[in-house]
Amino acid sequence: MKFSLGIALSPLDQLIDLAQTAEECGFASIALPDSLFYSEEVSAKYPYTPDGSRFWTAKTPWSDPLVTAAALGAATRRIRFYTQVLKLGPRNPVLLARQVGSVAHLTGNRFGLGVGLGWSPEESLWCGAPFADRGDRGDEAIEVLKLILGGGMVEFHGKHFDFGRLQMSPAPTEPVPIYVGGHADVALRRAARVGDGWSSAMMRFDDLRATIARLAELRSDYGRADQPFEIQAVCIDRFGLDGFRQQADAGVTDAIVVPWRFYGTGFDGPLSAKKDGLHRFADEVITKLG
Repeated sequence: MKFSLGIALSPLDQLIDLAQTAEECGFASIALPDSLFYSEEVSAKYPYTPDGSRFWTAKTPWSDPLVTAAALGAATRRIRFYTQVLKLGPRNPVLLARQVGSVAHLTGNRFGLGVGLGWSPEESLWCGAPFADRGDRGDEAIEVLKLILGGGMVEFHGKHFDFGRLQMSPAPTEPVPIYVGGHADVALRRAARVGDGWSSAMMRFDDLRATIARLAELRSDYGRADQPFEIQAVCIDRFGLDGFRQQADAGVTDAIVVPWRFYGTGFDGPLSAKKDGLHRFADEVITKLG
C-alpha cells in the first residue's frame, strides 16, 4: 500500500513545506483538490456529506491543482502528484490537454490526472459549459485528453467537442495516468472502462470494500481485469496500523490521509504541528507497512 498526502483546506503558504516533508517521510504522492469558486447559493447538494452541505466556506483557501503541481514539482524530486479530482465539466479538454502535458514535462512524469464530472451546476454554467449532459461530455473529454496527450497530429469529431488536425508538442514522454472519481454506478463503469484507477471521496470501510468488489466485477466485464489499476481511497472509519492493513486487504492500493488530523491538529493548524504529524505517521504506519 502507498500513501498520499491530502492537502485540501491547508493554507497555500504551507504547501511547499508540506510536500517536501511528505517526500522526506516516504509518502508516494500529493493528492491535489479542485474547487473553482464558492458560489453564495448552490442549486445542488454536495453528494459526499450526510446532509448535502459543503464543509468549506467562501474563505477556504484553494489553488488551481495544475499550477500547484508545477510549483510543488519544482520544489521536490521524487514525490508524485495527482488531482483528486479535477472537475471536467467546466473545462475545455483541448485547453486542459495543454496544461496537463506541460505539468507532465515540468514534473518529470510525476503527474496523474484524477477526473470527475463536478457536482455544482454553477461551476459548469458560470464557466460557459452545460451541466445537464455532463456525463456524455465527460466521456468525450477523456477521449480528447488521451488522444492529444498521446502525441502526433490528431483530430476529433464528437457530439460535444469537434476540432480538425492539431498537434501539441512536446507530448508527454510517458502516458499520463487518468483516475476516475465518483461513487455512482455510472462513474464506476467509467473508471473500469477507461481509467487507470478509481479515486474515492470520503467513504466508510464497508461501502469502500463493496465498491472495490464492484469495480473488480466491472473491470472483468470490460476485459481489463489483468491491467494495472489504482484504488485511491479516503476511508473515514479505519485508522492506525491495523486499519490500514484492513484497507490494503480490501484492495486499496493508495490511502489518502491527512496525518496531522490523527494527532489533534486542524486544517488551519501551524505548519510545525503538521510536519510533526507527517513524521509521526511515517514512523507509526508507513515504515511498518512498507
